[in-house]
Amino acid sequence: MDKFRMIFQFLQSNQESFMNGICGIMALASAQMYSAFDFNCPCLPHYNLAYGLGILLVPPFILFLLGFVLNNNVSMLAEEWRRPQGQRGKDPAVLRYMFCSMAQRAMIAPVVWVSVTLLDGKCITCAFCTSVPVETLGNASHPGLSQGEMKRVLARIPCKEIYDGQEFIANEVAIRYLRCISQALGWCFVLLMTTLAFLVRSLRPCFTQAAFLKSRYWSHYIDIERKLFDETCAEHARSFAKVCIQQFFEGMSTDLAAARCHPPMKAPADVGEDAEKLLGITDQGSMNVALKSWHRCKPPLHLHPPTLPSGNGWAGEKQSPTHLPVPRREMAAYYSRV
Repeated sequence: MDKFRMIFQFLQSNQESFMNGICGIMALASAQMYSAFDFNCPCLPHYNLAYGLGILLVPPFILFLLGFVLNNNVSMLAEEWRRPQGQRGKDPAVLRYMFCSMAQRAMIAPVVWVSVTLLDGKCITCAFCTSVPVETLGNASHPGLSQGEMKRVLARIPCKEIYDGQEFIANEVAIRYLRCISQALGWCFVLLMTTLAFLVRSLRPCFTQAAFLKSRYWSHYIDIERKLFDETCAEHARSFAKVCIQQFFEGMSTDLAAARCHPPMKAPADVGEDAEKLLGITDQGSMNVALKSWHRCKPPLHLHPPTLPSGNGWAGEKQSPTHLPVPRREMAAYYSRV
């Protein structure tokens, strides 16, 4: 149990590195999933487009949502967004920063999937095989076929074993044409995503450095505050349970001692320490009230400074030389003589 607790604490202390590792694993998994996926184009005019674009766009959307699900900060963002105003205001810039940080990590796996799919070319070949320019690449003067029959023949281009339109356009020519377009789109997509990542990660802090630092600081504060609150609640629950169990056994010991005429056992010394950790919250109702108060009205982000001793001159008070410390009194007397 201690080993699992140590692992959990390590993951909590290195949460950002852990999430980056999870996103990298998801990106590799998405590429591996596509390579293991058995792509079977239906080779029908009314289904090719839906099947090809579905394979291109639906799995990235699922991976994007999965990236949010695996991120522990999603619940924290939702809690901060939906909590009542109370005595602490909500900064929309901090919420946007938190959402953008999670979205950037969640976008890695979908971008890898779309890039690999476009560079492979099967989806584009299946989706747009009926749009091949037969006039340019093949023989469009073949008589006896209507427009619908021509599309039915072109829809079989991805299926070499059933393609029967060699007299219109060669199967290899059409596949190479569509794959070339798909790979061009894939490299353009990779370039676009790389450029956007560079602009977001490098140039954005340069133009809005003050706002960026403020948003990053308070997002870290919200995360750390939540972790410390959970740790404090866990420690309080542990002390509460320990004291409750100890009181139960003390009561049982008193009852048994009264029945058998034996003196009751003394309580351990550490029970008093656990009782002090309860901070006066010693029943279920008061604990529920405290938790509701934390959710509805969190304390303001204004720490009260400690009260300083009066007459020390730190607060800018005017004092006579006789009330100054000895070195200051001597200096005041020296300057008065001068």
